[in-house]
Amino acid sequence: MSTAREALLDAALAALAHRSWSTVRMADLAVAARVSRQTLYNEFGSKDGLARALVRREADTYLQGVRRLLAAPAPPERNLVVVAEWIVTRAASRPVLRALLTGAWDERLPAPRPARPGARPAAVPAQRRADEGPPAPGELVAATAACAGERWAARCELAVRLALSHVVAPVIPSVEGARGQCAEPDSWSPITPTMTRLIEMILSVETTSPRKTIP
Repeated sequence: MSTAREALLDAALAALAHRSWSTVRMADLAVAARVSRQTLYNEFGSKDGLARALVRREADTYLQGVRRLLAAPAPPERNLVVVAEWIVTRAASRPVLRALLTGAWDERLPAPRPARPGARPAAVPAQRRADEGPPAPGELVAATAACAGERWAARCELAVRLALSHVVAPVIPSVEGARGQCAEPDSWSPITPTMTRLIEMILSVETTSPRKTIP
């Protein structure tokens, strides 16, 4: 991937930390990335194309991280627990990834719509892939499980789903006035030692299924 493309995607992700996607201006991103507006449009075609590329990169970077953790020289069960802990931590700080994993997109995030049917394919290969649209949450969970190989796929999927249950409904400290409110990212707690031990215990049980999947 080109350096300019990476810089533009980094600038777009940084902008989302302070404003909603609808207020992000392409000209400002070009300035932040120190490239011309023409370069921006050459890479992505439009703001929608940039949104698709940003979402696609989040998915790809996530899967690269999963593969790296699963390849660590440790017992497979321990690696699965580490993956679960990492998912919770990463999803808490990366709203686009959190939306990819849970399907909970809000108005602040780029809309993950695929390119319109019949549109001319992008000149940039990386953009052609991005224009196919992002994976659905179930597809991303399945891709995560596949990273663990056939023997460990079912337990990997279970670890991911346990992690996502915490992402969707995290343990929130008791705060006056917080009753009935949804958790904000900066108030989310990581997986507790008790939860980690529970995940380790569940994953220590041999998981078998004729379909090799968790329903």
